[in-house]
Amino acid sequence: MMGAMIEEMLEVERDDYLGYSKHERKKDTENLSRDLRNGYSPKTVRSSQGDIKLDIPRDREGQFKPELIRKHQNDISQIEDKIISMYARGMTVRDIQSHLEEIYGAEISAQTISNMTDKILPKVEEWRNRALREIYSIVYIDGQRFKVRSDGQVKEKTVYTVLGIDIEGNKEILGLWIAETERAKYWLSVLTDIKNRGVKDILIITRMIYLVLRMP
Repeated sequence: MMGAMIEEMLEVERDDYLGYSKHERKKDTENLSRDLRNGYSPKTVRSSQGDIKLDIPRDREGQFKPELIRKHQNDISQIEDKIISMYARGMTVRDIQSHLEEIYGAEISAQTISNMTDKILPKVEEWRNRALREIYSIVYIDGQRFKVRSDGQVKEKTVYTVLGIDIEGNKEILGLWIAETERAKYWLSVLTDIKNRGVKDILIITRMIYLVLRMP
């Protein structure tokens, strides 16, 4: 999930550097870089959830230097919370743009932030609304309080996390949701959403133990 988001952001960075997107032709060679795409280089970065394998975009002349994952950077822990939160329900387009601006600072233009948002949103919505398995042997639920930026202000909100383990023992984050407080009524809406995405039965449901997220 996080790897897909990072790769999309890096792709837009390369588009911005070259002056045209992947599926566009150069129309004005005088104003656009004469450089070309040159595939990808594999790279593994560390996160609190484990190692993530990425495909880093390259250019033909070797001058493109992404800002998100720099040349010798191997740790993304300083940005992973912001990336994960972009998948949570309740995050508006403005919230996502605010997160991107915090990640990049003044390193890239407002237009590039807008282009990233347009490219990221379809993947976010696809993940949020994907179909789930009919049966889970165990579902862990929990809410944790975080300080997040919303509408230009830093507020304390609850991130609701649901982790499912299927009959074969595979772990899967079923969803992330953001709300002002942790209340039973809101949990009902979370579980209703899971049901609407195809879940028919849960054998055991319990509060989440944080160490479960760090299991191999």
